[in-house]
Parts: sequence; C-alpha cells; structure tokens
Amino acid sequence: MKGWLGISLGDVTGIGPEVALKAVAALAGADDTKYLFIGDEQNLRQLNATLGLKLAVQKFSSYDAPGRYFVASLRSEPLPGNLPAGSPLAAHAAVAALQEGGERCLHRELDALVTAPVNKETIIRAGYKFTGQTEFLSQLAGTERTAMMLLGTDDHGRWLRVALATVHISIKSVPVKLTAEKITLAIELAAQSCGELGLSTARVAVCGLNPHAGEGGEFGDEEITTIGPVVQAMQRRGFDVTGPLSGDTVFHYALKGDFDAVVAMYHDQGLAPLKAVAFDSGINWTLGLPFIRTSPDHGTAYNIAGRGIANPGSMIAAIRLAKQLAANQK
Repeated sequence: MKGWLGISLGDVTGIGPEVALKAVAALAGADDTKYLFIGDEQNLRQLNATLGLKLAVQKFSSYDAPGRYFVASLRSEPLPGNLPAGSPLAAHAAVAALQEGGERCLHRELDALVTAPVNKETIIRAGYKFTGQTEFLSQLAGTERTAMMLLGTDDHGRWLRVALATVHISIKSVPVKLTAEKITLAIELAAQSCGELGLSTARVAVCGLNPHAGEGGEFGDEEITTIGPVVQAMQRRGFDVTGPLSGDTVFHYALKGDFDAVVAMYHDQGLAPLKAVAFDSGINWTLGLPFIRTSPDHGTAYNIAGRGIANPGSMIAAIRLAKQLAANQK
C-alpha cells in the first residue's frame, strides 16, 4: 500500500494518541504509506517528543505535500494541556476526529481509517447519542448493513475471527433483539470478509444462543425457532455455514482451523474467547462499510494514560490489517 492511512486519535486523555504514535513508529520502515493523524496537533507533538519517537510530523496542507507523517487539527485553538480523564473537551474532540476521518474516507481521500479508542460514557455525558464508533460510522455512511468483527492470533499464529449478530445491548434484551435478519447479515458479512482477507474458503460457524445450543429445546428454543432456520436458509443459498453449535466448544474448533469465521449471538459470547487468545493483538474491523475501518481491541485505559507504558500491539495489528485490506482492494 502506497496511499494514505488515516488515524483518528480518539480520547486524548486516554492511551489512543500514545499507541497510535508508537505503532506508526514501529511500522515506519515497512512500506511507503503516508499517515494522517486526525486530532489535536499540540498534544500529538508533545507526546511525540516525550516518547522520544522523533517522527517527522508535519501540519497537513495537501495530499501532494512531501513527507509521510501529517496531522490534521480540527480546532482553531489547541486543547488545554493536562485535561482530566474523561474531559468533555476531549470527548468533543474525539467525536470530531472520528467524523472527519469517516468523511475523508467517504470522499476517497484516505485508503483506510484506523480509529483510536474513545470512551462511550464520556461521550454520552458530553451530550451525544452515542452507542459506539462502529454505529457512528455506519450512520455517517448511511448504512445499517454493518457488523462488528473481532479478529486476532494466538501465540502459535492461529487466527480467530468472530462476527457479532448483536453488539452493545443488555443480556436480557438479546433474545428479543436477536432477529433472523441480524443473524443473516452477520453470516453474509462474515463470509464476505473471508474473501476480502484473501482466504481460499469461507467456512462460517454459527453459535447457538443457549448453553449446549439449547439441548433440543430443553432450555431455550431460539436455536429451533430462529437460528437453525437461518442457517438452513443460508445453506440453500450456497453459503458454507454450520450451526447452531454450542458456544462452549465452537471456538476451540475454529482455532484449530475447522472454520474461517464464527458468528456469535451476543457481545461477550464472541469477545471473551477472542480476548483470551489475542488480548494484546486483537483487532476490531467494521464489516459492511463503504470504506475500510479497523481499530485496536481495547479501551482508553485512563489508569495508565500519560505514563508511556501502553502496549501498541493491538494498534499495530489494526494498522497492518487496514493496509492488507486496502492492498487487496487494489
């Protein structure tokens, strides 16, 4: 990839800017990618100096400018230094950077967008109706046909790829909001993602909702009434899909290589096993957007922000995936 990669810096009172700078510095010699950091310029420059990374970051003027590392600041005045964790000012800046990155992608100015972490609670307290970055970018792009996929490798280089049928909702509301349409979409996008990754197969496993996939209806019938019929319909459409399978075993077989992707019914069903095997290198990939968006699979980590000890592994993985997907598209 020799184009432009955007990185929205997220919440500046968290570790987003730190892991973004560290990741770009670690990948500097990998290719000729040009990086556009989107967020507060003064904060980024100070952090670059403090970390001793010596990235030659320039103020963005045009896509034709010489150099590789640029920052686009969206405020006429820099953010105050030493903002407290979860500051409303930081929340407003994070949302503005996210929107700017998404719009630049929609205008085909960037090949991909990598988003640093934000804090949902802080953004909501600042006055936004905000469910998450995935949902925000989906709305910005004018599409509801998106899904969250988390992926990463274990210590042996084995991939686990998990798409979610439902995301940020309470456990008690999952049976109500888990519809055939949502499961169908997650299967479609999971299979499509395998092709976008350049895999030769697209074998998708679908989790049941209940323990042991309901034991034939003994405790829960969603597998019989909803999930099973969707899987059968998708098989008739030619998809290589299996399920519903028990959530306590399917991830073992996926990690062994029996499946290329897993569709989980709710957030923690899919993300707990993923984070168990790829906590420091997990990637969040939004499927179905009209542009490439990835992010590290961790939060703002206010407790270690500003100490220079944040692990950039997940951000490095997110940038690498964004580059791979952009190269595959070309």
